[in-house]
Amino acid sequence: MNSVKHTVARGGKRPAGVSPVPEDAIWRTLCSEAQAAMTAEPALAGFIHGSIARHERLEDAICHRIAQRLGHADVGAGLIEQTFRDVLGSHPELGRAFNADLAAVLERDPATSRYLEPFLYFKGFHALVTYRFAHELWRHDRRDFALYLQSQASRLFAVDIHPAARLGNGLMLDHATGVVIGETATLGDNCSLLHAVTLGGSGKVTGDRHPKIGSGVLIGAGAKVLGNIHVGNCSRIAAGSVVLRDVPPHVTVAGVPARIVGPAGTAEPARSMDQTFVSDPSTLPDDYAML
Repeated sequence: MNSVKHTVARGGKRPAGVSPVPEDAIWRTLCSEAQAAMTAEPALAGFIHGSIARHERLEDAICHRIAQRLGHADVGAGLIEQTFRDVLGSHPELGRAFNADLAAVLERDPATSRYLEPFLYFKGFHALVTYRFAHELWRHDRRDFALYLQSQASRLFAVDIHPAARLGNGLMLDHATGVVIGETATLGDNCSLLHAVTLGGSGKVTGDRHPKIGSGVLIGAGAKVLGNIHVGNCSRIAAGSVVLRDVPPHVTVAGVPARIVGPAGTAEPARSMDQTFVSDPSTLPDDYAML
């Protein structure tokens, strides 16, 4: 793995899927950041005001911002925004997911110091929001609209998440380019995926054919997890690895094909984002055989 060392400075250990600060505090902070940005960069004042300041809550602002990005001559931004609002009306719990995903970026990305940045600019966050709306449409048999959103997200963000996949809260897609998540994949709460990660199938198998990833898992850049296999909670998958077999919890795997090379290093790898390790089998619990 690449050496990435920084500490989590914005909150301590929390229950799975929970934002580091109250949801209304995230929205108040985002509005404050927007006001400061409009003052500092008047050329963007109209854009920032339309995206954030004119709205009354985070969910409304997200509907507008993501619809503006996804809008096309085929399906306009207004229709997409109204569809998003209808989905939120039936599934207000999506607001908690949006808050948790936004908080995850600020907590884990050392290049981010404001909620404003992922909200306005980061395609990983935008792709997750698009997936969450598409997933609800898929579940309610509006599958063509869900697939349209998937197609637009793939085209615009270079992130391809099937709307039938099941993803937890508090996720971060860092850089995000090239992330692919298949139809029957699942991903637990508080996971972090770097760019070019694939949660894919291993051939022309039909039915349940994609990985099941636990909570708190960190998956490095370019890693491929293939087939209907399980990755345990709070494990790490090294950059460039190809995982073809089950992975126990709390370990680091690396290589092609991947094998266990050591413990996970931290209690919550996806939050610490620590991608360093020392290969020392003696540090493994006695019941963990090398893959």
